[in-house]
Amino acid sequence: MANETIYSSFKNWVEKQPEATAISQDGTTVSFRQLDRYANAILAKFINERHAFVGIVMQHGFMQIAAMLAVLKSGAAYVPAEPTLPSDRIRYMMENAGVKLVIDDNFCQNIIPTTKEFEDKSTPNSVAYVLYTSGTSGRPKGVVIENHSVVNYAKAFEKEMKIGYGDVMLQYSICSFDIFVEEVFATLLNGGTLAIPTKEIHEGGIEVLMDFCTRHKVSILDGFPYLIADINHRPELLPKSVNLIISGGDVVRENYISNLCDKGIRIYNTYGPSETTVCSNYYRIDNITALEDGTYPVGKAVDGAEVRILNEKMEELPKGQIGEICIFGEGVGRGYLGNPPEQANFITMADGTRFYRSGDMGYCLSDGNIVFLNRRDDQVMILGRRVEPEEVENVLNEYPGIERGIVRAFKDESGLYYLVAYIVIKDRFSLAGLKKWMMSKLSDFMVPEYFVALPTIPLTERGKVDMTRLPVILKEGFYK
Repeated sequence: MANETIYSSFKNWVEKQPEATAISQDGTTVSFRQLDRYANAILAKFINERHAFVGIVMQHGFMQIAAMLAVLKSGAAYVPAEPTLPSDRIRYMMENAGVKLVIDDNFCQNIIPTTKEFEDKSTPNSVAYVLYTSGTSGRPKGVVIENHSVVNYAKAFEKEMKIGYGDVMLQYSICSFDIFVEEVFATLLNGGTLAIPTKEIHEGGIEVLMDFCTRHKVSILDGFPYLIADINHRPELLPKSVNLIISGGDVVRENYISNLCDKGIRIYNTYGPSETTVCSNYYRIDNITALEDGTYPVGKAVDGAEVRILNEKMEELPKGQIGEICIFGEGVGRGYLGNPPEQANFITMADGTRFYRSGDMGYCLSDGNIVFLNRRDDQVMILGRRVEPEEVENVLNEYPGIERGIVRAFKDESGLYYLVAYIVIKDRFSLAGLKKWMMSKLSDFMVPEYFVALPTIPLTERGKVDMTRLPVILKEGFYK
């Protein structure tokens, strides 16, 4: 593994099973050899250029995956963004990463797979990708992950999940979230097949999605707890081919899987921030009793990682004591682009050992499994994505019709977060205009669900926002 990169690991499978299906889409299958040849054809278009970072803004499909492999083979790192993101946000991400080349669907039009080979310039310590997450500064911050971390994760995934040839993984996540990395590379680097639905299928509801999974003989479903909860309400739709369900990105609860535990399907709860390469912990939950609050432990560290519970002095705490979840090992990323304040969460010890302070609080059970409790700071999860309310608040206050605004997060009856914006309005104001403004600056899940107009923002004697005097907008928790 020491000398492997994402591309070289993929290439090993091209040589082992060239005709095996790498990607399956409605009406199209692409073998490992074909996918490699598409990657070479895309690489040929920029082979004479030198890039550290290359943007990829494409619709999901085999050409998008080929573009990522082409960038990795060139020795560069890819910076992914969904085409549906606000143009201002995409522009900021690309400028922040110093991207000079953006591969989009037009760039890949009329690409014909080529047998011509090019040198693999990737190295284990070279950067593989940059994922942008919400930042306290009011701008997204780019998490930098190296090749060796992804290769290690793919091997850790195979060791626990036993994935390999014959397995079919549903590719459901957006490309700018690290579940996408798990879906794509934990599958392809272990010889499995990706099943990629069209945008219409993706947005067509649970019945349409499960029909796609049935037709493509999907064996692994990997997604946010909300997808699993939707399936749990309609267990009859679950394809018989599915034998593994993986929940990640947010808290999974007992009632999310209650109708799935008697089907002989392995179900895993996973945990880990983007900064530590997808996941640092796994825990199988289909055969155990939930904790008293209806949630599950996040388990033990994946192969190649170590997870400790530390206090404020960065000293390890005994089992049962609450502290911060800190992650060591192969998955710890290089840091953030541009050295934002959050860079301080990456710690280098006197002996050179590096670890990441997750900002999550938890404790270790007597059996060594870790329980996640809550965030140390104000960061919350909205639809499985990390959101800094301060970033949303900063954008809110840039709107000309707002005199002052604040954003706070609350939990609904299911324990899921939602955002409320409290605003003091100037003379002329349009709520539709404000929402449109925020949608142009932020991802849609970051726009507050509720807006409350106030004559003034209530303050404490010390001049801080008085939360006790803010009206709370209640939201029911339910699933369709």
